This record gives sequence, C-alpha cells and structure tokens, in this order.
Amino acid sequence: MAANTLLLLSFLTLSSAHFILHWPPTAGFIDDSEPTLPCGGAVVTVNSSSPEIQINQFAIQVQNTHPQGQWQIRATTDTQEPYNFTTIVPIVNTTGIGDFCLNFMSAPAGFAGKGGVIQVIDNSADGFLYQCAPVNFIIGSNTTLGPTCSNATGFSAVFTNQQSFQDAADPSASASMPASSGTMTSMPGMTSATASSAPSGAASAAASSSSAAGAMVTGVSEVLGGLGLLMAGLVL
Repeated sequence: MAANTLLLLSFLTLSSAHFILHWPPTAGFIDDSEPTLPCGGAVVTVNSSSPEIQINQFAIQVQNTHPQGQWQIRATTDTQEPYNFTTIVPIVNTTGIGDFCLNFMSAPAGFAGKGGVIQVIDNSADGFLYQCAPVNFIIGSNTTLGPTCSNATGFSAVFTNQQSFQDAADPSASASMPASSGTMTSMPGMTSATASSAPSGAASAAASSSSAAGAMVTGVSEVLGGLGLLMAGLVL
C-alpha cells in the first residue's frame, strides 16, 4: 500500500511539471504559475549580477517534460513590465522528453551593453507556458558550449516558418524579427527545413551524442526511468 501511494505521488508530481529554463538561469520556476504571463509568475530582477549573454551567438538550455512542444524565444532590453519583447528566432517544434539545447541564438545588435530579459514560451498539451531570465547583453559570440548543451537521446527539433504564436494573448507589444527569403541551413542535431521567413544564420538544436546526451538526461528523464522500474516491479 505504501509503495502504491509513493508511486502515485511521484507520478502526480511529474505529470504536473512543465518546463524549466536552465540557461540563462530562470528568474524562478513556479510550476502552478507557469501559464501566467509574462514570466510564469516569477519576479524578474535585472542587475549587474545577471549573466552575460553574447549577442552574436549564445545558447538556450531547457528541461522539457512534454513529448511534443512548440517553442518561441523572445528578448527585450526593457527591464520592467510591460515588456516589449522581440522574437529572435522562428518557432521551434520539438519531439522528445528531457534536456535540449538550442545554440547559434542571436539578439539584435542594439541590445549590446544593456540589461534585459529573455523569455521562453512553450505551447504544449498544457497550453502556453512562460519563463524568463534576467541577462546582460554584451558584444561577442559564445562558441564554447559546455557538456550540458546537448540533447536527450532521441530528441529532435526543427525550425518552422512561423514567427510567433498568433493565439498567445500577450499584452506586451511583440515585434517579430524581419523576414528574409532563403532555405534554412541544416545544423547538427536539427532536421533541415525550408523556411521562407526564417532569418539567415538561425539557431539550431545542439548535436545529440549517444554518450554525452545519454548522461545529460537529468531530472525529469531520471524520474521517468525510476517510475518505469517501479511500475515494472509492481506488475511483477
């Protein structure tokens, strides 16, 4: 009986989880408030201790609990609500559960030298979910990706030609990135796609590695594995 109760509680905890923004570090993860605009109920404080983000190239790292998702990533140099977010990359469709990392992200040149906020929106089975990170934008490119910037085994991501979520009721004035014609370049770990409105040099999903990615399936994936073993034990 106790084992069944523990299993049920673990399952309920997992099923209520949404996503966690690991890099840049989230301003706060409040599971029940994650559907709340603009930052999932978290208070965002931008100051000198906020992490530096190189505008020419940086990464976004997320821990995801939904097998299917659509992601919009936006940024602003406004440090107080209402934020005037700018979409910095076309919407990304993902398949798979666990950690994933989008590299080759970039922000407008005018952001350099200013504090600001990066917002990640997930449109999944639970509806629209939001998290934000306070940052300081600087000139440069972060071309050295740590071991945590990898994808869980079996995870895939593809960019679409959609610039924003038309159904996301956002009171902030969102400005999409300028469109440019062309075929999106196939990056490591990413399915190639033709996106007539995709920007040149758009972001990519970090390359999956059977060893590194397998080792990096942390948090939710480990819980999933543990629950699977528990369930198998109960069945036996």
